[in-house]
Amino acid sequence: MKQAMVLGAGGFIGSHLVERLKKEGYWVRGVDLKHPDFIQTAADDFVVADLRDQTTLTNVFDRPFDEIYQLAADMGGAGYIFTGESDAEIMYNSAMINLNSLEAARKCGAKGLLFTSSACVYPQENQLDPDNPICTEDSAYPADPDSDYGWEKLFGERMYQAYQRNHNMNTKLGRLHGVFGWKGTWEGGREKAPAAICRKVAEAENGSSIEIWGDGLQTRSFLFVDEGVEALFRLMQSDYHDPVNVGSEEMISINDFARMVIEISGKELSINNIPGPLGVRGRNSDNTLINEVLGWKPSRPLREGVEKTYNWVLEQVEAKQTSSAA
Repeated sequence: MKQAMVLGAGGFIGSHLVERLKKEGYWVRGVDLKHPDFIQTAADDFVVADLRDQTTLTNVFDRPFDEIYQLAADMGGAGYIFTGESDAEIMYNSAMINLNSLEAARKCGAKGLLFTSSACVYPQENQLDPDNPICTEDSAYPADPDSDYGWEKLFGERMYQAYQRNHNMNTKLGRLHGVFGWKGTWEGGREKAPAAICRKVAEAENGSSIEIWGDGLQTRSFLFVDEGVEALFRLMQSDYHDPVNVGSEEMISINDFARMVIEISGKELSINNIPGPLGVRGRNSDNTLINEVLGWKPSRPLREGVEKTYNWVLEQVEAKQTSSAA
């Protein structure tokens, strides 16, 4: 039986990844500051630990795991990472997690180690045109990410590549593009755009409006979480070591995404565009490389994942409203 460890297993993608690994027959250890909020962990062993603290790592990295997936990070949606108010905290927390976990993985003799980077590493000047963003893997340099979150992810990539060169470690690097889905953060300020829009529509009274930050013409591509987990698993099994995009090429404007959610809800709602943190004007995954090296591409259209996500968020909203009224 292969043994895997998922760092960040209490988070959205991490909790889904644990479930996938269990279906593949792995023994899985999950590690995070907390258990998942919306799902019962499927991990065989779940360790509540702070990966920023070196003294906690000895009992966590206690064997030569076949696979370690490093998803732990300080992150959130545009309302968290693009305001500039949490930059120092984001960079310190994530850098310490990566420094500690990478060195601990080396010491324990881990056989495979995957780091989840981000589309936020790409230069902002390549993403000014919402209709034609440039996000090929080799376009990351000269570097000029649009946020300190992106700079920290780029540093993480460089560090993992250095450990592969200098310590002969088997590292993999996946640049995630807009992973969304059910059983994830949908309120509180750290939710990402898909979950936030689903929440706004679910909470809105029929005939009212929802607020969308910016003019809504900014574009993104979003990848349903099950698809993302499949790609990460395949990447870990591969012999490819350079950064690779993990996303969808189905680009959509934020206004059109909101219209899709409104249509799914069956409500009559209008869109009110207001000022707010935005990030780049356009971003879309270029899947040429991942298709070549893994033979992978998303298997389902965006709308299918949005329907599943909206229906789940609606359940959470209704449950919260019922609880508040009781």
